[in-house]
Amino acid sequence: MRKVKVLFLDRDGTINRDIGTYVTTREQFQLIEGTEAAIALARQAGYQIVIVTNQAGIAKGIVTSEQVEDIHRYLNELLAVSGAAFDRSYYCPTHPDYPNPEYDRFAWCRKPETGMVDRAVADYLASGFEVDRSQSFFIGDKTVDVECGLRAGLRSILVRTGHGEEELCRERGIEPEFVADNLFQAITEHILLNAC
Repeated sequence: MRKVKVLFLDRDGTINRDIGTYVTTREQFQLIEGTEAAIALARQAGYQIVIVTNQAGIAKGIVTSEQVEDIHRYLNELLAVSGAAFDRSYYCPTHPDYPNPEYDRFAWCRKPETGMVDRAVADYLASGFEVDRSQSFFIGDKTVDVECGLRAGLRSILVRTGHGEEELCRERGIEPEFVADNLFQAITEHILLNAC
C-alpha cells in the first residue's frame, strides 16, 4: 500500500487570523500572511493537506455547520489560486459545557482527542493510502493541537500566531518538536529541512 505524508493543520490562529470569536462569514475570514505560499511549498514537497478544527461555536449556537462548510469552501478557493488547496477537512461541533444530543456523540473528535486525525487516517486507508505518521506533522497554535498530534503519533509543531500557547505547553509538559513564528516558518525552516 502506498504511503502518504500529511500535514494536519489547525485552522483558526494557524491558517487564518484568530478574530477573538467564531468566524461565521467569508468576510471575517482572513488568511495569515504567508499561508498560501507555505502550503503550496508543502504540496510541492509531496504532503497531503488536512484541516482539523474544533468548531464548538456550532454547539453554542453561534455558527452553523453550513457556515463552517462554506468557510472551508472559501478557504479552498483562496488557497487554490496559489496551488495550495487542501485535500480533506474535518471539524468537531461539540463542547463539554454546551451539551446537545445532536453534537455530544462527537465528543471523541474534540482536540486534544484524536478522533479527527483517526477519521482522516481511516479515510486515506479506504482510498488505498497509508498515512506515514513518522513523516506527518500536526501544526497548531494551541496546547490541544500539540497534544492531539503527540497522542496521534504525529510530529507536533506549535505556531506563535493565534493563541501561541508556548508557555502553557511548557507548564503542562507537552513538548512540540518545533516552535515557529507562523505556518510559513514552520514549513520552510523545519518541515522541508527535515523531510525524508
